[in-house]
Amino acid sequence: MEKLIFEKSVSGRKGYTLPRLDVEKKELSELIPENFLRKTSLDLPEVSEIDVARHFLKLSHLNYNIEIGLYPLGSCTMKYNPKINEKTAFLPGFTELHPCSDENFAQGALALIYEIEEYLKEITGFQGVTLQPAAGSQGELTGIMLFKAYHKDKGDTKRKVILIPDSAHGTNPASASIAGYQVVSIKSNTRGRIDLDDLAQKADETVAGLMLTNPNTLGLFESDIIKISEIIHNCGGLMYMDGANLNALLGIARPSDMNFDCVHINLHKTFSTPHGGGGPGAGPICVNEKLIPYLPVPIVVKDGDKYRIVMDTPKTIGKVHSFFGNFGVFIRALTYMKMLGPDGMREVAENAIINANYLFSRLKSKYYAPYDEYCMHEFIISGDNQKKLGVTTKDIAKRLLDYGFHAPTIYFPLIVHEAMLVEPTETESLENLDAFADAMLAIAAEVENNPEIVLSAPHNTPVKRVDDALAVRKLNVSWFQKF
Repeated sequence: MEKLIFEKSVSGRKGYTLPRLDVEKKELSELIPENFLRKTSLDLPEVSEIDVARHFLKLSHLNYNIEIGLYPLGSCTMKYNPKINEKTAFLPGFTELHPCSDENFAQGALALIYEIEEYLKEITGFQGVTLQPAAGSQGELTGIMLFKAYHKDKGDTKRKVILIPDSAHGTNPASASIAGYQVVSIKSNTRGRIDLDDLAQKADETVAGLMLTNPNTLGLFESDIIKISEIIHNCGGLMYMDGANLNALLGIARPSDMNFDCVHINLHKTFSTPHGGGGPGAGPICVNEKLIPYLPVPIVVKDGDKYRIVMDTPKTIGKVHSFFGNFGVFIRALTYMKMLGPDGMREVAENAIINANYLFSRLKSKYYAPYDEYCMHEFIISGDNQKKLGVTTKDIAKRLLDYGFHAPTIYFPLIVHEAMLVEPTETESLENLDAFADAMLAIAAEVENNPEIVLSAPHNTPVKRVDDALAVRKLNVSWFQKF
């Protein structure tokens, strides 16, 4: 095979020394049947230890991460996660505990589950919790399944609709559809909030509930939330809060006080644990008293000084995840909560809001701001001004890579043309925010004075601009060695 550019193998090099066998040496034919033995040697790389170390270190530098720089991904909260959380998650008392252990030998783990549930009750104002869902999307599905069980238990079978704003995360309509509901979209008004007239017109006896992110995905607080909840509850529906943006509310406002019936929480976002690359995640849901009977099992309860596992709840929707959920994420989240305390959690929200508004104030002079008012933890700007000069939001995102920054979320929410959804998070300093703002403003100047450098970006990355259309038709993301 022709040697590829990244191949480091050189015949005769070795980067390991195997330990001596501690068993009697035997012929392979005595251990393995002849028909299973290879007839040719295995074509494995021959490399020294330093070559291996350098190879993987160089690869790691090609992978953008939070230790390299700011991750301005709106609605994703790619913030720095304290390393102490990793240390506690790897304590042997947790890592070596089997999930099938008798509850008498797992009291510490059960105490941790119980304690984090009590914290989440306090934070949300709700009375019931399940930690089982392994992601925010699974939390959504679980919450809507609870809605379904609630209406069915009441004998109310005519409710077939879930209302969802047009600015919502894509997982909202997906979760409602998987649960068997018809999705009806609610328009946003000129201020980026739910259009109350459209909501009132569509809120009838067929509505099972409303799924609403608050603050919404435009980074705006739904200031009419009490009126919204009254409209839904008056028609017999339930209120579901997508808690993806809960980090803007910690210690400031509680979902229960906004008359929601259920909320999911992304522990892997709001309460630490890196979640890029697909996991790990945890999306527990908190509910009010009317939905507690339908919560998934198992349930951990405190009985005197001991903790017990309860499985026999007659109206439960059953399990939604194996065992208790993603336990390692629970440990990290509880560590984060204990390190911060109540005042620290409120400071997280306040700093996230301050950082977003500061960055917004710097960027809206050059980028179009469709909702020019104070935001919460994230904000929307648009590349419409640049589009008039022949440069798209995608071009801006690619050019930003040359400045050493990951691009923000682009073309979402869908209701904003040429959208850029920016979330600086609470963990970024003033200097980091200014560096990002300077880069974005520099790109805006390039669009006006030298657009070709933006249109042909990125220039400094290992892979330059690709043919997007060809990549879709002939997608090839893997290389396989043929043995």
